[in-house]
Amino acid sequence: MIEWVTVISLIVFGLALVVAEIIFVPGTTVVGIIGFIFLIAGVAFAFNYFGSETGWIMVGATAVISGLVFYFSFKTNVWGKFSLKSSIDSKVNEGILNSLTVGLEGKTTSALRPIGKALLGEKEYEVRTAGDYLDSGSAVRIVRINSNQIIVEHINS
Repeated sequence: MIEWVTVISLIVFGLALVVAEIIFVPGTTVVGIIGFIFLIAGVAFAFNYFGSETGWIMVGATAVISGLVFYFSFKTNVWGKFSLKSSIDSKVNEGILNSLTVGLEGKTTSALRPIGKALLGEKEYEVRTAGDYLDSGSAVRIVRINSNQIIVEHINS
C-alpha cells in the first residue's frame, strides 16, 4: 500500500510543481524541472514496484491527467483570481508643469551648471540652461518646455 502512496504522491506533487511553474513563476524553469523530475520518478517507481504493465498504465494515466489539469486550469480561468486585474497608467509628476508658460520669469535658487533649481512662480523647479553656467540668485526666463524639462535663459538686469 505504501508503494501506491509513494507513486501517487510523487506524480501529484510533480504535477503541482509544473502547474506552479507555468502559472505562478514563469520563466524560472527550476520549479518546472523539479516538477518534471518528480513526475518521472513517480512513473519510474510504478515500473519498479508494480512491473511493466502497471508502469505503462501509470504513464498513460499521468499523461491524460496532466493534459486535463492543464486544459481545465486555463480553460476555466481558475487562476484568474490570483492575477492582477488593474494596471497603472498614470505617470510620475504628471501635470506638474501645467502652471508654467514660456516667458515666465523667476530666480535661480542654486547654481545652474547647466542644471539646477529655480523659483518660478511660487514653486521651485529643476531647470536647465542651453549650456550657460549661472550663479545662484540670477534672474531667468523660460524659453522652452519639453515634456519634463524646463529650459531657461539668463535675463540681463
